[in-house]
Amino acid sequence: MNIPTVILAGGLGTRLREETEFRPKPMVEVGGKPIIWHIMNNYASYGYNRFIVCLGYKGDSLRDYFLNYRVRSSDFTVTLGTNHLQVHNGHSEHGWRVTMADTGLKTNTAGRLKRIAKYVDGELLMATYGDGVANVDIPSLLACHRKHGKLATVTAVRHVSRFGELRVCDGLVNSFEEKCEAPDVWVNGGFMVLNKRVLDMVRSDEDNLEVDVLKPLAEAGQLGVFQHGGFWQCMDTLREVELLNRLWDSGDPPWMVRAPAPIPGDVLSAVGSGRYA
Repeated sequence: MNIPTVILAGGLGTRLREETEFRPKPMVEVGGKPIIWHIMNNYASYGYNRFIVCLGYKGDSLRDYFLNYRVRSSDFTVTLGTNHLQVHNGHSEHGWRVTMADTGLKTNTAGRLKRIAKYVDGELLMATYGDGVANVDIPSLLACHRKHGKLATVTAVRHVSRFGELRVCDGLVNSFEEKCEAPDVWVNGGFMVLNKRVLDMVRSDEDNLEVDVLKPLAEAGQLGVFQHGGFWQCMDTLREVELLNRLWDSGDPPWMVRAPAPIPGDVLSAVGSGRYA
C-alpha cells in the first residue's frame, strides 16, 4: 500500500477569490478542517496514506499546517524553557506521510506532476485536485485500473459542469473534451491512477494535464475510466464552500469515509524550532 497520492494544490483559485486572496484553495475550511484534509482522509481511510502535495500559490500556508499538525489538532501543555511538550489528546491521522514539493508559482497541472516524478519510486501513482471531495472507493478504482491495463484511469462523475467531458464506451474513454456546458454528462472528477510513464509525455511546465496528457491518452486508447455514481462535489465558488459546510453540519457528510478512532495522546520531546508534526 505504498502507492503515493499526488495532490495538485498550487493553483491560484481565482474563481474563489473571496477565500483565496488570503490562503490557497486547498486550505479553505469545511467543518473546521481544510478541504485537503478531507481529500487525504478518504485515501488514508483505505490505507493509502502516502501523499505528495504540489505547492505553488501561498504554499507556505500548507507547509505550516502540516509541519505544526500535531499541536494544531490537539490540546497540549508546553513547559517553557524546556523541550517538554505533553499532548493531551491524539488524532487519527497517525502514519500519514506527507511530502511537500515546491512545483512553482506559475507551473501548469501536468508540469507540476512532472516536477514530483523523483518522489514516485514505483510504477503507479494516484493523483487528484486539491479542491474536490467524493466518496470514491479507492481500492475499486485501483482494481479497475489494473484490470484494463491502460496507462491511466480517470474517475468519471455525473455533474452539470464546465470541466473536461469524458465520452465513455466499453470501459474506456474514447473522447476527451476540455470544456462542456451541457447538463448531466460524465466529467473528469479527478481521483486518477497513472502509470509513471505518463509523466514522460509532459514537455514543459506550461503543459496542462487534461489537454496535453489525458486528451492524447484518450485518442490513443490508453485512458481507462472508473465510473463513480456516488457523491462528488468540487469547491470552485463561495456557494459551493457554503454547500459543503452545510453538508458537514448535517452530521453525515456524504464524502466521509470513517477513519479509525484516534489513539491516546502521549508525551513528545522536541528540539530546535519548536514545531511538531
